Amino acid sequence: MNQIEATRILSDEYSAKILIATYLRPKNAIELSQRLGIPMAACYRRIRTLERAGLLQCVGRSLTQKGKRISNYVSQLKDAQITLENGQLRVRFGLKSGTSWDFGGVWSPLDALVPNQQAG
Repeated sequence: MNQIEATRILSDEYSAKILIATYLRPKNAIELSQRLGIPMAACYRRIRTLERAGLLQCVGRSLTQKGKRISNYVSQLKDAQITLENGQLRVRFGLKSGTSWDFGGVWSPLDALVPNQQAG
């Protein structure tokens, strides 16, 4: 993931809502969809994106009232920073584990024009 992709994840309304809602305790996709007003399909797409990015983790499975197994997710993100200074875009994710991920360097305006192949 580069700094542009990291910024896109953080600035996506649904992704941000999911990360905030799962910060203190695990929630499943049904809870997230209903409480946050996110369409179910979009909710699952964002969950997959956040899992692949390492920002959301499945911490167990439970049964719905209809007996279907559903995964419970918790945010791994403790803090995030986006900085644009002197022509450099930098993104830093601080994780609950204590590690930090840094993305950044010199950013070219042309990078923003290249479509993201994994957009969903």
